[in-house]
Amino acid sequence: MSGSPVKGAHAAINPIKEPYIVAIKEYPVTLERRPYVPSEHDPLVDPGTARATVAATRERPYGTTEHDWNKKHQHQTVVVQHVDYFDRDRDGVIWPNDTYAGLRAWGWSIPLCLCAVFIINGFLSYPTVPSIFPDPFFRLYTRNMHKAKHGSDSMSYDNEGRFRPQNFEDFFAKYDKDNKGGLTADELFRAWKGQAFVFDFFGWGAAFFEWLATYLLIWPEDGVLRKEDVRGVFDGSIFYKKAEQHRQKVLGIEKHKRLM
Repeated sequence: MSGSPVKGAHAAINPIKEPYIVAIKEYPVTLERRPYVPSEHDPLVDPGTARATVAATRERPYGTTEHDWNKKHQHQTVVVQHVDYFDRDRDGVIWPNDTYAGLRAWGWSIPLCLCAVFIINGFLSYPTVPSIFPDPFFRLYTRNMHKAKHGSDSMSYDNEGRFRPQNFEDFFAKYDKDNKGGLTADELFRAWKGQAFVFDFFGWGAAFFEWLATYLLIWPEDGVLRKEDVRGVFDGSIFYKKAEQHRQKVLGIEKHKRLM
């Protein structure tokens, strides 16, 4: 293949000046879901290379920098950072009560937390255990969290727990139709269907639960699930932020009651 841009009928469909095309009119789905293509001076360098310790995006090429997050978590893969919030005593083991406490700290109701604990620890424990026998207490072992990866999602984690900037950017490039920087509930549902693998029943259910939980956690006032907030879910940084926001809310309510 030569290094010159592709010429012909398809060139008008693909305005990017590269020696390849990303969409053709004969297959409308390729026009509807165009991948992310870096610009010449894109701040996100080598998006196709998975990052072991930072959830890098075009807007945040160095990942989460607030409170030196990216520096303090250089010893953890991004998927381990994702669950770090729930490992309260930092022993590398997440008990069901750890998961419950973390969810309650967001202000979630008891029934919702119990349901989430059943799904998270109940279904993801076994892939992470360091033996062939199931854990009788349904604990999650953070060192093996990469083994709990499933299909039919955004594919932003690789099989070793690294973060794939290209896949993450692709997800929003394909489904954020008007380039608003996030996804509506309808677009998120379309994305869930668009990412589904054939006969991947577990992956379908897991992805649906994860996006539902993400939406409930962020609960955007304008109905748009922002790309940056979702990025914060992937590296777990937003979990601490939401817990602190709820704590401040509770303190404000208690202070108001005392003044009444």
